[in-house]
Amino acid sequence: MTPPVTTVVITGVGLIGGSFALALRKAGFTGRMIGVSSPATVEKALAAGVIDEALPLAEAAAQADVIYLAQPIQQILETLGALDRYARPGALITDAGSTKAMICSHAAANIRKASFVGGHPMAGKESRGVEAADAELFRGRPYVLTAREPELEKWIEAIGARLVILDPTEHDRLVALVSHLPQLLSTALASVIAEQPGSEKVAGPAASDLTRLALSPYEIWRDIFATNAPSIDAVLGTYIARLETLRVQLRSPEMERVFEKAASSARELRKG
Repeated sequence: MTPPVTTVVITGVGLIGGSFALALRKAGFTGRMIGVSSPATVEKALAAGVIDEALPLAEAAAQADVIYLAQPIQQILETLGALDRYARPGALITDAGSTKAMICSHAAANIRKASFVGGHPMAGKESRGVEAADAELFRGRPYVLTAREPELEKWIEAIGARLVILDPTEHDRLVALVSHLPQLLSTALASVIAEQPGSEKVAGPAASDLTRLALSPYEIWRDIFATNAPSIDAVLGTYIARLETLRVQLRSPEMERVFEKAASSARELRKG
């Protein structure tokens, strides 16, 4: 029988890490929640009741049944490089990084005493930090795991997310299309609008909606681009080719069928 989880360590108590802690609490977790983050962040997290205490990584990991890495990707890689020295034998380590192949490969090379399962909750906000943490952030959203793990699967169900099991490489290929490409499209559109003086005067909801992702900070996306460049390059090529096709079809009756097919796809996406 698997021993009960009594201590969870959240490494990176920001929006995602803080939301995961709050979601676990709301789902009924009554054990200790330890935060590992900057002094300013853990001070806010303690004041908001997101965590019970704050400790350095070595001290926290030595007590943890589960370690949840919610840092930027490069920091996750660095933490994985050091974590096996501190983690208890048999502890479960998971992460919330936006790309998976490099993280999972790094974990396989560095984690020996503990077990690791990659994770990626497909949820977020424009606002960042533990102040924006929300117990309902994951409800109804896909939550990817790179392998089956009963304890994590139980928690994902409890916080209201939709479990998806994907191979790390397949995950990176798919999120390049549905997450990383939209960010680049939004950024490109916002930059084009900025170069056309006066366009902001007539911009309506369409422009606001489509440029929402351009508000995302580059410091998050830098690591995503660095760890998933081949997949992103491939979907960019496909999208650019599709735009060129639409350019040719602007005055063609074929455009009606393109709109119908796209509308059908959009409706399916909204069904979740």
